[in-house]
Parts: sequence; C-alpha cells; structure tokens
Amino acid sequence: MGDVESLAQLLRHPEDLDKIPALKAEFSRKKAAVDGQLRHGLRAQLELTQAGMTSITDGQRTVGLIKEEMMKIDKLCAEAQNMIQDFPHINVVAQTHKNFESVEKMRRDIRSFDDRLAQLEFLLDQDDADPTEQRNLLQIHYGLTQLRDIRDVAMDQIKSTEDASTELLDNLALDDGATVQDLFARLDDVIERFDQHIGEACINLIDLVQAGNDGVVVRLAVIVEDEEKTDAKVKALQDAQREYKDLASRFKSITAGPKELRGYKDKFTKAIEYVCEANMAEAREKFDDDPDKVDKHFKWYFNNLNTVKLGMVHLMPKKWNIMQTYTNIYHRQMHDFLMSLADDDGLGPQYLLAVINWVDRYYAKMNKLGFPEEALEPHVIDNRGPELIRTYRQVIINAVDQFMDRINSGDRKSFLDQDRNAYEVNPDGIFQTRSLGDVWTMLSQNLSVAASSERADVAEGTVDAMIRALTTRQRLWTTLIDDEKDKYMGPTPQLDGEAVPVFQEWLIALANDQIICIDDADLDLGRPSFVTLFEKEATPLLSPQYLSDRLAPQLDELRNGYIDISSHCIQTFCQLIFLTDFRPILSKFFTPLWYQSTDMASIIITFRDYLADYEEQVHRSLRDLLIDSLADELLVQYLSAVRNKGVKFRRADAFAAKLRDDLVAAFDFFRSYGDQGREIMGRWRAVEFFLRLLEVEKSLVPGVYEEFKASYREVHISWVEAVLRSRDDFDRGLLNAVKAQAAQVVEDLDAPADPIMGRVK
Repeated sequence: MGDVESLAQLLRHPEDLDKIPALKAEFSRKKAAVDGQLRHGLRAQLELTQAGMTSITDGQRTVGLIKEEMMKIDKLCAEAQNMIQDFPHINVVAQTHKNFESVEKMRRDIRSFDDRLAQLEFLLDQDDADPTEQRNLLQIHYGLTQLRDIRDVAMDQIKSTEDASTELLDNLALDDGATVQDLFARLDDVIERFDQHIGEACINLIDLVQAGNDGVVVRLAVIVEDEEKTDAKVKALQDAQREYKDLASRFKSITAGPKELRGYKDKFTKAIEYVCEANMAEAREKFDDDPDKVDKHFKWYFNNLNTVKLGMVHLMPKKWNIMQTYTNIYHRQMHDFLMSLADDDGLGPQYLLAVINWVDRYYAKMNKLGFPEEALEPHVIDNRGPELIRTYRQVIINAVDQFMDRINSGDRKSFLDQDRNAYEVNPDGIFQTRSLGDVWTMLSQNLSVAASSERADVAEGTVDAMIRALTTRQRLWTTLIDDEKDKYMGPTPQLDGEAVPVFQEWLIALANDQIICIDDADLDLGRPSFVTLFEKEATPLLSPQYLSDRLAPQLDELRNGYIDISSHCIQTFCQLIFLTDFRPILSKFFTPLWYQSTDMASIIITFRDYLADYEEQVHRSLRDLLIDSLADELLVQYLSAVRNKGVKFRRADAFAAKLRDDLVAAFDFFRSYGDQGREIMGRWRAVEFFLRLLEVEKSLVPGVYEEFKASYREVHISWVEAVLRSRDDFDRGLLNAVKAQAAQVVEDLDAPADPIMGRVK
C-alpha cells in the first residue's frame, strides 16, 4: 500500500507519465547502490561471524585444557597430602608463616600509604601547572595502580576475617590515629584528580596532536591501553568466577588483583564522542543561521580526521585502529545530524538544498581521507537523496501554489465585489489589474530558488507547477467572466445600470492583462513579455529534451489561452454594449417602425462614444479586435433581428433601399479604419445574401441559398427558414425546396471558418 501511495505522489498528473523513464533510471541506480552495500555488508558479516565462531571454538578448547590441568593439579595435591606424614601440622605452620608475612607486608604498605599518596598529590600539582605536557602521568598512574592493589588486598582481608581482625587492621594505620578507611578515602580523591587529568587530555586530544604535544598523547595511550588490559583480566575473572566459582576460589593467583572494571577505554571513546557532539551542536547553530556555508561550518570535521590520520595513528596502539574509530564516531554523528534535518517537516527549501548538495561533497572529502562511500555505514542520509530532492521541489511548488491561491482568492473577491481599486492605469495609459506584476514576480523568485539547486529535475518539476498554476488562473478568469456575464445575458438577466460599466472596465483590464503577458512588440527595446522573460529565465535550468518536448508546447498552449481570454473579454464587452444600449433599437429592426428610423446611425454614434472612452485604455494589440468585435456583433444582431416580432417583408415595401441605407451608415464608419474597415465590409457581404433571399423570385431562392452556403458554410438552416417566413409570399413549397437543396449541398470542409453566420441562429 505504501508503494502505491508513493507512486501516486510521483504520478499525480498525466504529464508525469513522461517522468517514468527518469524514475526508472533513478530507482535502478538506487537499487544498484543498495545491492552493492548489501553485498559489502554481507561479506563483512560473514567474515566477522566466521572469526567469531573460530574464536569461540578456540576458547572452548582452551577452557577444556585448563579444566583438565586444574583437575590434575587438584588430584596431585590430594595425593601429596596423603603421602606426607604430619602434613596437617606442616600445612598449619606454613599457612601461619604465610599469613604472618602477609600481615607484615600489609603493615609496611599501610605505614607508607600516606607518604606515597602525598608524593602522587605533589606530582599532580606539577601537572596542574603544565596541563599541555603532564609529564608525570605515567608515574602517577603506576603509583595509583600500586595503591589500588594495596587497597584491594586490604579490603579482601577485611571481608574474609572476623570483626576483631578488622579492628586490629584499623589500629595498624598511622600513629596520628588515622584509619585505613581514611587513607582509602584520600586515595579516592587522588584517583578523581587523576581521572580529571586523563579526561582533559582525552577532550583536548586533537588540540594536543595539532600542537605537537606527542608526549602527553603517548602517555595517555599507554595508560588507557594498560587499563584496557586490566579490565580484560577483570572481565575474564568475573566470567571464570561466574562459570567455575568453586574451582576459581581455590586459586589465590586467580582471585588476586582488581575486582571491578575501571572503563578507561570506554571513557576514552566517550570523550571522542563528546567532543564531536559539542562541535556538531555548534555547527547546527551556524547552519540554522546560514545554511549556504555548510562547508565552512564543518571545516573542523575534516581537519580533525586529517589530524588523526597524519598525527595520531602512529602514537596509538595499532590494535585500536584509531583512524577507523574516529571515522565511525564522526560519521555516525554526521548521519544523525543530517537525518535530524531530513526529518524536520518545517525545514525551509534552502536548508533542504544545503543537505542535498552537502552529501556529495561530504563523500568526496571522506574519499580523500581513504574512506569511499561504500565503506561508511550507514549511508549518511539513509539513501534518501531522491526523496529529499522531491521534498525540496515540493516545498517550492507548495510556495507557488499557496501564493497563487492567495492572489486568486483576492482577485476573485475583488472581481465579484466589482472593486475598482483592484485595477489601475499603468504607465502605458491602459487598464491593468494590480496583481498582474505580483504573479510574475513571485514566479521569478521561486524559479531562482529552483535554480539554486543546480538540478534539472527540480527546475522541471517547478516549471510544470508554475505552468499549471498559470493555466488554473486562466480557467479562473474564464469562469468568473462567464458567471458574471450570465447575470446580464442569461435566462434571467439582471440589468444594473451602475454595475455594467464597472464590469466593462474589468473586462478591459483583464483583456489587457492577458496581452501584456505575451506581447513582445517592445522586445527590441529590452521589454520582453512576462511569458518570454519566464521562458528566458527557465531555459538554462532545463534539459534539452524537456525544452523541446514539454516547455515549448506548454508555453504555446499558455499563450493561446491568454489570446482566447482577451478575445472573450472584448467580445463580452461588445455584447454588453448591445445589451444595455441597443436593446430597444434592435427590437425595431425590420418591423414597420424600421422604415422611418435612423437606428443604424444612432448605433454608429454610440460606437464612436464608446471608442472615445475606451480605445486609448485598451492595449494597442486589442484595438483592432475591439473594432472587429463591434462590427461583427452589430452584423450578428442585425441579421438576427429577422426574428423580431412583426417582421414581414412585403414586395411593395422599399426594404431593399432601407437595407442599403443601413449599410451606407455602417460602411461610412468602417471606412475610417482603412484596410481593417475593408475587411469588415467584406464580411458584411452576408447582408447581400440576406437581401437576395428576400427579394429574388421564389424559384431562384434555392440557388441563392446554395451560393450563401458556399460563402458562409456555417449558415444555419433555421435562420434561413426564419428569413423565408418573413417574405410575404412564403409558402410551404418554398421552404421544402430550400431544404431539399440544403440536403444536396456538399459542405466544403476546406473553406475557412465562418465567425459570423455561425453565431446567427
């Protein structure tokens, strides 16, 4: 189920299917890396297991031999006792003599204990004065080892004798009345001071090597190694006493010496870990403040390891493999540090990027120290590089989506409230929404963030998200415009004399916005459009395949969307003019009132007024479209007026002359626009066919329809029927003849699309 969810996250959009080859290659590389690590780890585990089994076998064999020898010795001792007469008496005398010698030795040791402690304290005072050298470490350690042995023997004697013997032992202390326990308490204080010296040396080990104080490093190593051997003996004794308690207790040579683990080697290792942890904590603070300087923050890391490699390895016991020890500790700390960042859901994109880029540099530096990537376990970010890259990319995408959602929500509210403060007159003197520049500034900033990753996959995912966000914004404006348009032009229109002008201003501003996004007319002057600038910034970040296969078609589709929205805005603007200004006039066309009116001239005057108000506020690329839309909407409304109530063209009426008067009034206006006007008048040839359908003999109407259909292939038969029904000589035979002709007409599919008659129904 988790794999399915992960796959769903990777393939959220249809276009993400193009990522499958890249994802497959990525997963193959990841699998190869994991397989290599598994093989390396398995081989190491097998070797370690084989060595362990061999050691266990050898140990079992050795223990068996020891048991056999000890049994032989025990048997010989028992046989010897039976062979010697008066052995019990001799044994008692020998034991008494031995005990007497032990008591005498202990007495001498206790008498000199205080002086020896004082000498060790004096040596510690000398080392306090010269902490970087500590020349007396070995002497102090040797002295403390002897005093510890004395204490251990004394404590064994105390535990193995009666209370009276304990009191006697206490009385053997010193002439000043101090007891053995007082001496031992002082010994603990001296040991604590010595351990502090050892701890400080361990903490400052790197500094000591860098300063060239090899002597103190060697002395420290000798002490720790000696304590390591002592601890090994103690551990062996504890194991022997646990497994062969009765037998071991009979041999004094086995039970003599230290009884507890002192753990100097563990403390030595802990000191290395502590120093690394402290430096890591300091590096984390610096990283939080400035993630881009991660190399600088971890300069100490590689300096320390290099110091160990060049200056410490020859000073330490070879069996410690000190370089490997340091590397294992440091690598584990680096792993924990980076994983804490990788698991931080609130981490910003710059931090994720720093982690992603740091991994490759980290392994390159470690390789220079002699540790290739496959030799370092675990992987420093648990092979989560692709996941972090996707997370980093998603952080940028989320920022884009959230910012765009906020802008879209604000624009939607302003549009629905018909807020005039949401648009303004820009430096070019045209209407423009205030949010337009913010959108593209945000995209540019986040594109810069993606560029900082220096990864094509991050940039490509980000560009995909940005284009999706822009397409979503296009759909938003289309929906808002259509919904608002339906308020005035839908089945239940709500005409509001104050709201319509604001809506028209919004339409002009939105139409301008779309063209501003793609207009490169001033490219030579260093003023590229927003889309062109976006393409220019994105191109260096993307792969050649993405540029050709995805970016180019996506930008073409985006540009076409801007053109469609701007055209839709202008057309809706013109339709609103007819709805609010010309509805009463249009209802009189072709009715008896039409013959005495000058309605077409009135419409042209209103056109001029609107153009005077809005033409300079429309983007220069849309001014021709505005004229075309007014002319086309007028033609559509004019031809559609044949459905007005009361329309009837009588043979005796001068409807042909009136139609020509209307055309003259309209053409006088169109001629002022030069070539564009001539193109408009060419489209108005549809009125000529309209007139011919009305005035030719009934027998010729099917032929006229055929010509009409050839020139305007989208002419609707229902409209033609309405025209025919408006003739005063209409009959069913005429309609049937035209329909029969329509069934025989073969539509020319190669003819250009008809923007006029397709709208006349």
